[in-house]
Amino acid sequence: MISSLVWVRQGAAQETPDRFKMTDDEFAKVAGKIGAQLDDARDGLTEANGGGAADDDGEEDAEAMAVDGPETAPAPKSADDDELAEYNMDNYDDDSDPEEAAAAAAGEGAAIPLFSKVQGLTYHGSNEEDPYVSVLDQEDEDEELREMVVMPHDNLLLAAKTEDDISHLEVYLYEGDDEDNLYVHHDIMLPSFPLCLEWLDFRVGAKADQDGTGNYVAIGTFDPQVEIWDLDLVDAVYPECILGGTGPNAAAEPAMEAGAGGKKKKKKFGPGRVAKAANPDRHVDAVMAIAWNPAARHLVATGSADTTVKLWDLRSPEKAVRSFTQHTDKVQAVSWNPAEPTVLLTGGYDKRCCVFDTRAPAAVREWKLTADVECIKWDPFHPGRFFVSTEDGLVQCFDASVSGSPALFTLHAHDAAVSALDVSSKIEGLLVTGSTDKKVKVWNIKDGRPSCIISRDLDLVSGSPIPCRTSPNRSFFNCADLLHVAGSPQGKIFAATFSPDAPFAIAAAGSKGKVLVWNLEDNAGVRRTFPVPQHNGDHQQQRPARPPRKEITAVESDGEGEDDDEEVGQGADEGMDVDGEDVEEEEGSDDDHV
Repeated sequence: MISSLVWVRQGAAQETPDRFKMTDDEFAKVAGKIGAQLDDARDGLTEANGGGAADDDGEEDAEAMAVDGPETAPAPKSADDDELAEYNMDNYDDDSDPEEAAAAAAGEGAAIPLFSKVQGLTYHGSNEEDPYVSVLDQEDEDEELREMVVMPHDNLLLAAKTEDDISHLEVYLYEGDDEDNLYVHHDIMLPSFPLCLEWLDFRVGAKADQDGTGNYVAIGTFDPQVEIWDLDLVDAVYPECILGGTGPNAAAEPAMEAGAGGKKKKKKFGPGRVAKAANPDRHVDAVMAIAWNPAARHLVATGSADTTVKLWDLRSPEKAVRSFTQHTDKVQAVSWNPAEPTVLLTGGYDKRCCVFDTRAPAAVREWKLTADVECIKWDPFHPGRFFVSTEDGLVQCFDASVSGSPALFTLHAHDAAVSALDVSSKIEGLLVTGSTDKKVKVWNIKDGRPSCIISRDLDLVSGSPIPCRTSPNRSFFNCADLLHVAGSPQGKIFAATFSPDAPFAIAAAGSKGKVLVWNLEDNAGVRRTFPVPQHNGDHQQQRPARPPRKEITAVESDGEGEDDDEEVGQGADEGMDVDGEDVEEEEGSDDDHV
């Protein structure tokens, strides 16, 4: 599954990425920590198999009695033992040559177990010393890096992916400008299940002293720390920076929680999980939300399952600068105001949204909601209002200047949790939502009167989108009358976001672990609602004729897909098909929300 998706704007990535090279000291540290982990795992396996110490004194006494008891005389050899002795069965699996072993014992040379039967084998320290190797390692590396060039008009797309209990960050390269090509550029292994991603350009770690901007991603996981990785570095072993690390060199020492101080404790999740006491300096539970401040580029805000919001200074990442406790349950989302860089918007599982100035957090404006918060977004064209999506399928718009004010509009967007929400920064009034009901919908929210332009199951790579019927005379808009199509390759939608450069490109991903880019540029309904005329002086001109672009762009399939275990047998429960009676019932319910 893919739990989070983030675009990287054009021109932010280094044209030719660097390749990580591990020094001998770094390799020794990693090897030592891995060895400690293996020792702990071996000890744990021994204890699990009953090979550890006795649990009570009675068993210890019994073992002592057995050890101290009278010695028994060895059994006499039988005739069968003498017959088997000539076959030397005790050393049956020993492949070593007796002559080589004797020579090694006498110091005449060391035996080579792996190639003991190969004659005349020559060893070289590297391929450069081998006269039969014509293509050197450096040439191979240079050629590979040339194939990984990121052009100025390319976008990177970051996906937090987990499959078969293995978590990693996939860095996709999206070639737009009529090419419409998507492929995995490189990936980064992660130590824990990723929950959220945030791109930033403030230099940290090894490149902190360099001028200009960088290309980094902050990753929140089930661990309480936030890792910041350099996206311009291929084959990196550890992050450049860790927010909440135990010391100034926390990032330079891979966080392997075992050995050298005790065995790793298993983490518990679910109903039996015990909440941890909050710490003002760092998070003590999973990090669920990250927001980088583009105006104050060294500041990052994070929200956690420990119910706190932390403010971090990337120049001193060991401790949080401030800790805010406005929420009483898990903090699901955080977002900085685009016009006032010190104002922060937060939403949590306590069914509340809060807006406050980080310089004076006591003055909090809050709004109570009907369900847990899923996503929050500021309106980039009207910074005084924000949008919030909730677990009950609603999207609401609020005026941030008045605490507790009623919603400017309420949109019944989906029949399940609205797990993805984004507002276009290029086109005013364009909004996209995604849900666990497996739908992605595009909305027109101009003048506070939302209408659904397209509802799409992304399995429909051909054909026409399904229009959405809404009532413009009501303040509560319902789209339960859409025709639903089952079998989306995305499964439940967990992320849907607009491209920062292409105004009509939307990236979406979900429980099936696939990333798709949906291009709406040639969609007739979108063009009618949001025309993009081209002007020459005072006269409007038609766009030049060109072939239509691909509507859906995805990575070419290798024939293997992930199974969505939760989908089996749940189509009826999740309301995938809507019949006429359900439609009439939903339409009738609109009269109660005037």
